[in-house]
Amino acid sequence: MMRMRTAILAAGCAVMALAPAGEALAGKRYSASITRTTYGIPHIEARDWRGVGYGVAYAYAEDNLCLLAEEFVTVAGERSKHFGPDAKAVLGFEEVDNLSSDLFFRAVIDLPALRTSAKTLSPRAQDLLAGYVAGYNRFLKDAGAQGIPAECRGKAWVRPITADDMLRLNEKQMLLASSLNLAPAIANAAPPGSPAPKVTISLPDPGELGMGSNGWAFGGDATADGRGLVIGNPHFPWKGPNRFWQMHITGPKGYDVMGVGLAGTPMVTLGFNKDVAWTHTVTEARHFTLYQLALDPADPTRYMVDGQSEAMTPQTVTVPMPEGQPDVTRTLYSSRFGPVFVIPARGITWSTQSAFALKDANRGNQRGIETWLRIGEARNVGEIKAAVSETLGIPWVNTIAADRHGDALHADVTAVPNVSGEKAKTCATPIAPLFAEFAILLDGSKSSCDWDVAAGTPAPGLMPATDQAATTVRSYLTNSNDSYWISNPAIPHRQLSPVLGKYEKPLSLRTRSNFTETEAMLASGKVDHARAKALAFANKSLAADMVMDEMTTLCAAPATLPDVTARGCAVLGQWDRRYEADSRGAALFRAFWARAAKLPGLWQVPFDAGNPVATPNTLATDGAKGENLLTALAEAVTELDEAGIALDAPWGSVQRVMAGNEAIAIHGGPGTAGVLNYQDARPAPYGGLMPVHGTSYIQIVGFDESGPVADAILSYSQSTNPASPHFADQTRAYAEKRWHRLPFHRAQIREATIGETRKIWE
Repeated sequence: MMRMRTAILAAGCAVMALAPAGEALAGKRYSASITRTTYGIPHIEARDWRGVGYGVAYAYAEDNLCLLAEEFVTVAGERSKHFGPDAKAVLGFEEVDNLSSDLFFRAVIDLPALRTSAKTLSPRAQDLLAGYVAGYNRFLKDAGAQGIPAECRGKAWVRPITADDMLRLNEKQMLLASSLNLAPAIANAAPPGSPAPKVTISLPDPGELGMGSNGWAFGGDATADGRGLVIGNPHFPWKGPNRFWQMHITGPKGYDVMGVGLAGTPMVTLGFNKDVAWTHTVTEARHFTLYQLALDPADPTRYMVDGQSEAMTPQTVTVPMPEGQPDVTRTLYSSRFGPVFVIPARGITWSTQSAFALKDANRGNQRGIETWLRIGEARNVGEIKAAVSETLGIPWVNTIAADRHGDALHADVTAVPNVSGEKAKTCATPIAPLFAEFAILLDGSKSSCDWDVAAGTPAPGLMPATDQAATTVRSYLTNSNDSYWISNPAIPHRQLSPVLGKYEKPLSLRTRSNFTETEAMLASGKVDHARAKALAFANKSLAADMVMDEMTTLCAAPATLPDVTARGCAVLGQWDRRYEADSRGAALFRAFWARAAKLPGLWQVPFDAGNPVATPNTLATDGAKGENLLTALAEAVTELDEAGIALDAPWGSVQRVMAGNEAIAIHGGPGTAGVLNYQDARPAPYGGLMPVHGTSYIQIVGFDESGPVADAILSYSQSTNPASPHFADQTRAYAEKRWHRLPFHRAQIREATIGETRKIWE
């Protein structure tokens, strides 16, 4: 990688030597400069939006070419051709077989419609996308065959891209929290009498999708300096295209924004400028509805609406296979309410009487580009609120922001179906309760059950921002993926449509931990950077604090315990109830709580909507309930024994990532155990556990008289190329809780610069 960079730099310098910088860049269709600072963070400067996209794409490809090239294969529906139809890859946040992935993208992505819609984008958004295409292709040209990272060197799927690739990729990102999670269910739907699907299809559990995050916005009344402060702690995958990547963009008309984006994102989507800082958390709002179709008895590919028979729209999809294998062709069907889907294991089938369809509010949503550009230009949280409200372009995340003036905002305003609580009730079918935890099911036999059209929304059927939740205060607001109901316990929100999430229902332990720890911090003084860092990386387990005293008593109650149980009791009795790298017993509690949390009648004190942060509480240990808890502990001990993990092993020796032969201890733990610094870990091929998603880009942003003051860490580092010096450098920093003061001003950038500034143009 270093040789490749040296070669590119030398070529660039040779060209630059022909003319002064300003003269060389004048009149060029695309031009940008890229300056790297500590940890390889690129600072991209360009005079116009084409140049911004050009520089961002080039810098991203330097760090993550193979990852992004594979993403373009995915959204083009060509995974089977290059990697085989039966192999699996992460699609969104779950593993999906390549054939189902290809069928989904070739059927659901309406490229002609996206091309037409792209013409209505703002000129700057169109320029940004065009620049990204040119920048990616320029990198491929500069790198040459030998400059491609070893992981994808010589692969046919590493190819130049077109505008269509960017349209597909943007559409895929919009569907991450909706249709994408049902890709196999859509790709394998067929009329009755067809062969049964050959792949396993499951109904996603919203709590297990691998999406999460914590976000805090502190207003001037809660901060030590009277200015706003934001803590961003998004929980995203450690591998794959949904990794964050840091960048700083200085563009036209004073655009000066630093933060992160995902693969293929041409601008900052989470970050800060000189006046505002913002973060996102995945919202509990539902961005799609399901429809139960009443089929025409004469033809299962027709359905009844208001007593009239209506034909489904067939779509023949052909997926190319590896050389020597015949292409696979299937016909998929769609209704006025969207594509038909099946999940046989859950009774969601296509019979002669009924079928099910999915209507997605984010299908065709290209408005997010302009939304995030406007957020990046905002001078206060009011302008951020206006950006998300007027465009309805944010697809599936809350927006949590604060400004230098001391105002804090939580806007749970996204592209959601305009379905009122009354409509959800009157249009429910008899089986709607079976879907309630996942989605709202409506009656597709009535046209009146389609989404309501409100005046002034950018697309018909979207819920207006005025009917969604947005709050501005000078105290604080926070979200850990529960609904809009409570973002500050002192000011619960009024009840809104069930599309926007649950109301007066139990909060997750992570949300309860958030409120508990935040209130405790503020009770002892106002927040500043140091206290914000301690909050983000406290690694305390609320579940442990809630149950360990009772478990200690339970362990001591019997005269004798089976050896396996006694061993578990002894270790948990010495545990510090945290998920620090040196915590001993954390792995055992993780295994225990995964079982105990599911036991019936777990708590003596039930949930109380009037006291949601503190209830339910008090572990029930009487009789059989206590026996079940001890059994869960014994099973946890056995699990660790069989995995070869010592019960008192330091957590950092269990949860770790490998950088070559180097093991890096990773602190943080399960969100289900009420750990704010969430790391979801799975068994690792090298033994123990490895994080698969969780704390990713952590930023703490306040303001002084000159602009932003930002500390950050990207837990998995900038580059996915093992040969890069930035493959694991921030991972080591994360392990050591070593925060990085981000260079934003020119003098700071000069001081932190590594290497030479690269100027690219064509």
